[in-house]
Amino acid sequence: MKKKFQTSALILIFASFLLSGRVNAQEYIYEAGGFVGTSSYMGDANKETLFKNPGIAIGGMFRKNIDFRWAWKGDLALGKVSGNTQSSGNVFPHWEQASFNRSFVELGGQIEFNFFNYSDKYGYLGTRRFTPYIFTGLGATLATGSNTNICMNIPLGMGVKYKLKNRLNLGFEFSMRKLFGDSFDAMNKDGFSLNNPYGIESSTFKNKDWYSMTMITLTWDFGIRIDRSCHK
Repeated sequence: MKKKFQTSALILIFASFLLSGRVNAQEYIYEAGGFVGTSSYMGDANKETLFKNPGIAIGGMFRKNIDFRWAWKGDLALGKVSGNTQSSGNVFPHWEQASFNRSFVELGGQIEFNFFNYSDKYGYLGTRRFTPYIFTGLGATLATGSNTNICMNIPLGMGVKYKLKNRLNLGFEFSMRKLFGDSFDAMNKDGFSLNNPYGIESSTFKNKDWYSMTMITLTWDFGIRIDRSCHK
């Protein structure tokens, strides 16, 4: 499931780069707001089931709208995840079992692509006040607990956003965070650990941990864009 999601998201992102052309800019340059939702884990203690043992996730976000289609986004998120090998369906060496609970902080940056020209104005340019979008980027995750863990992540996600009225945007977003490490679910410093429990050397994209975030977002536009061509 994770491989299918990763491959599909990358194909959509590359296709968007090829199909998108130059479009006019939105009325406002920036957006700022927050989000609330759930976070859940996938790894050695949960191989296949999305949204298993969900925890709460909250945070803030900032966008810079490049034009109707493209935007840069930064986020600061706090969340909780948990897992238990007894319900994972996996068999570990010597029938060992482990469980964990984590709180984490994420700081990240992404680039977004809107499938439609997103605005509640400029109808003559084919704009719409609703659009699906996809995104990817790079982030860092700090997971707290008995064994603090810091690692980089790559977000792969999709969402929809809608202009409720001038300046106010409502959105729904789902993403998977690919972690560059296998210690997100490893809480024990001694004894059995979920950090490479089978003792098998693996590549960057194998035997690693993920977490997902499902969020409702609310942002406010500001920083009106000046068309400098009108002031020459």
